Amino acid sequence: MVNLIRNEWMKVFRRTGTYVMIGIVLLIIAVSSGFIKYQDVSAIPNQEEGNWKQVLQQENQALQRQLESSRVKMEQDYYKQQIAINEYRLEHDIPFREKYNVWTFVKESSELILLAGVFTIIISSGIVASEFNWGTIKLLLIRPINRTKILLSKYIMVLLFAIFMLVVLFGFSALVGAILFGAPASPLPYLNYVDGKVVEQNIVVHLFIHYGLSSVEMIMLATMAFMISSVFRSGSIAIGLSLFLMFTGSTFTAIISLRYDWAKYSLFANTNLMQYVEGAPLVEGMTMSFSLIMLFIYFSIFQLLAFLVFKKRDVAA
Repeated sequence: MVNLIRNEWMKVFRRTGTYVMIGIVLLIIAVSSGFIKYQDVSAIPNQEEGNWKQVLQQENQALQRQLESSRVKMEQDYYKQQIAINEYRLEHDIPFREKYNVWTFVKESSELILLAGVFTIIISSGIVASEFNWGTIKLLLIRPINRTKILLSKYIMVLLFAIFMLVVLFGFSALVGAILFGAPASPLPYLNYVDGKVVEQNIVVHLFIHYGLSSVEMIMLATMAFMISSVFRSGSIAIGLSLFLMFTGSTFTAIISLRYDWAKYSLFANTNLMQYVEGAPLVEGMTMSFSLIMLFIYFSIFQLLAFLVFKKRDVAA
């Protein structure tokens, strides 16, 4: 199995396109960091010397009015959460913004997880389909190796590439951020709203959690692309359908959820696990446990289809 995974790794990193994708991510990080530095956002004054408390008080008053006028449960939960966090900041003297630093940049760079997801889907869509296109599938399947192991090694490679892209994104943004903006001596904690209470969380721990949870959609869509590639032997169909759902699935699900509770069973209602950390559930009654169960069900279906079809496929196909 280890040799199979190593071979898949070598196949992926022999392609020029792989290095182009990595280079694009690095280039965007470098350019955005230079632009931010040029704008001199690091010169933001310390809010303890300003009127940040007054700003929060005014914001809470506005949020309270919105809460009283809202009839949507999701909006009400969000307003309550923001009011509670603001009150905690006022009570414990924690400004809502600090001087721009490495961790601020790393948090903003997490937006590129979407781009990393696009590249992972491209790799996932071609890792099986390309074998059929190039005709190498015959040589691969006539070897005395279980077909399940062959396909599993390819899927593990997809997961490894996804992790690799996340490590590159986090590591390079942290490196560039540290060089250009520096690290604060005592960074402000991240305030998390859990079970109706506000709790403090180390910002670095929060960033690891943020990157991890934000990558769930990338993993699920890459898994779906892997399944489509295995079933239909077409990388273009896998890429096109997966990217279409990546950019539209969440929007359509949010629209449907406004009228129908069954929207919570949709894949895209559950891929955003950050909704339980930084917002409110898309549909009333949804919990982290519910979303994990739904994701497991979809994941199992994708894998079952991929492995069943691949095992029964004629070698000469």
